[in-house]
Amino acid sequence: MSAPLRVVVADDQVLVRTGFRMILTADGIDVVGEATNGLEAVEAVRRTVPDVVLMDIRMPELDGLEATRRILTGAESEPRVIILTTFDLDHYVYAALSAGASGFLLKDVTPEHLVASVRMVRSGDALLAPAITRRLVERFANRGADTASLHRDLAALTPRELEVLSLLARGLSNAELAGKLHLSEATVKTHVARILAKLRLRDRVQAVVVAYETGLVTPSGQG
Repeated sequence: MSAPLRVVVADDQVLVRTGFRMILTADGIDVVGEATNGLEAVEAVRRTVPDVVLMDIRMPELDGLEATRRILTGAESEPRVIILTTFDLDHYVYAALSAGASGFLLKDVTPEHLVASVRMVRSGDALLAPAITRRLVERFANRGADTASLHRDLAALTPRELEVLSLLARGLSNAELAGKLHLSEATVKTHVARILAKLRLRDRVQAVVVAYETGLVTPSGQG
């Protein structure tokens, strides 16, 4: 049997932490730590080494954005971070994705979606559909110094990989990429995996961000 999924919940509202803990525990997921601010979240992650962190974006002492950066910088075992926010398209979410978060959830998420999202992210998938990520990037890219840019050199990519990245950033799924490029889905998955490896990215969410921030694709949709 596989090891139980381990989660840290970081939120300054006790009702949110309690509710999430009850939902996750009822589904066999271990909540190994809780935090009321960003500093506690960083400490809890280092102490418990979880698979996934549910991170409120706005907390006292240290916000979720800076906590995410600290957790994902130089850690031997990097957990997946899901950002919790009250408002859809909160501008901090874009910066958090740039910092390495694997997606975001609204705090009014249903129990079923919460559990499914945590399990999906742990398996290595990005929580956001590329089209949703693209909407975030188009709205907030280059909107100030609080966006943590991902500096990557696209010269390492082949012409085909650049083409795949460009289409991925416009919101195409693997199946749509396969149809557009007349390739099998398996071949597309291989291209995506190589792009992530070459650019040292965690998932498709970061790939979309990089495509915009390097100018491969622009908010107007022209690559």
